[in-house]
Amino acid sequence: MTSAPGGGKGFDLAALLAERGGERYELHARHLNHQLPRMLRTIGFDKVYVRAEGAHFWDDEGNDYLDMLAGFGVMGLGRHHPVVRRALHDVLDAQLADLTRFDCQPLPGLLAEKLLGHSPHLDRVFFGNSGTEAVETALKFARYATGRPRILYCDHAFHGLTTGSLSVNGEGGFREGFAPLLPDTKIAMGDLDALEAELRRGDVAALIVEPVQGKGVLAAPPGYLRAAQELLHRHKALLIADEVQTGFGRTGDFYAYQHEPGVEPDLVCVAKALSGGYVPVGATLGKDWIFQKVYSSMDRVLVHSASFGSNAQAMAAGLAVLAVMEDEQVVANARATGDLLRGRLAALVDEYELLHEVRGRGLMIGIEFGRPSSLGLRSRWAVLQAARKGLFAQMVVAPLLNRHRILTQVSGDHLEVIKLIPPLILDEADVDRFVGAFREVMDEAHGGGGLMWDFGRTLVKQAVGNR
Repeated sequence: MTSAPGGGKGFDLAALLAERGGERYELHARHLNHQLPRMLRTIGFDKVYVRAEGAHFWDDEGNDYLDMLAGFGVMGLGRHHPVVRRALHDVLDAQLADLTRFDCQPLPGLLAEKLLGHSPHLDRVFFGNSGTEAVETALKFARYATGRPRILYCDHAFHGLTTGSLSVNGEGGFREGFAPLLPDTKIAMGDLDALEAELRRGDVAALIVEPVQGKGVLAAPPGYLRAAQELLHRHKALLIADEVQTGFGRTGDFYAYQHEPGVEPDLVCVAKALSGGYVPVGATLGKDWIFQKVYSSMDRVLVHSASFGSNAQAMAAGLAVLAVMEDEQVVANARATGDLLRGRLAALVDEYELLHEVRGRGLMIGIEFGRPSSLGLRSRWAVLQAARKGLFAQMVVAPLLNRHRILTQVSGDHLEVIKLIPPLILDEADVDRFVGAFREVMDEAHGGGGLMWDFGRTLVKQAVGNR
């Protein structure tokens, strides 16, 4: 640490990281979520990453890794895009009078204007700090605007983990132990009869839906969003599109709901990639009449607000992200590169009996594994399934990282699906690298022996031990 004026130690970030950075896993085990380092060590993910750029990062030994996870979708432009970095330096150097709370700074208005330019049927924006806050805002606004208490959500949905968004979370494992939650109702994605039955009760404020669900990478059936919108509006209820992960080009259009003509959600939630990977930000876009009802008088001017919402750093990052997306044709790249990657992976389905399906849109791709037909593989598959569903997918994820230095994730608990959500700047060389590595892993899995199945036995013991 360097000395500061007056004799204090001051603060030197580089020196602190040099001195204590090697303690990262011990610090987490001691002071944060103690299960995280335990889990990472079990599956061999306890790496020491020291630098990142674009779609790649490097460990302390100088090894290059391909990022097919993008920080759960946050790093849409990859890591440390120079335009976003420069914008953040510029906004800090400008020394703006930020967050006075009693003025109107230009950056929030400018970012709202740019966002609404991509959403011409919407009129206003509320800025918060995360995807779950964007969802919370939409839930509150829908309830207030309609005067109704109940929100419908889809099975397997994920909308965040704060209490309101948890109430519309379709995965039971996240909800367990946190009751009581709000009185919201789950329906199956694509089931219009179930939707209409709930709407007939007259107390539904809105349906919230991910156009492509992150858990399992399951797209809404063709025509469902348009038909659901018509039913909702007929019953004076709203359509909320959760685009926190699917927005900003992820699926090959700016928003995923734009894949279906005529769909115009009443409220749209965004976050993740809007941050540029630097400053947490979320936004809820909506129709004017909804905002007019919520903010109906000067007495209600702060009825819904966020202390750090609209801060200058987040707004500057968002403006820079949108500029880069336009200048570098990021959405078109996500569409073309996603089609290339998905097509090359889909061509392998007939080659590998453990590979069941490849699906998705743009650079949001699900690789699903399934029960093999040959006796030897079927017996090994059965052992894994008996211990815990999802172990085979983890068996694939582990060698992709440890042998091929490619970071991926299992798409959800108890799912035999790997989800690919890489930075939207992925190129053909990255596609070649991933497909080549995936082929090698599949070859080993179908070979019936080796380190991969040894790792599978380790996972089985871990799963049985956790029961």
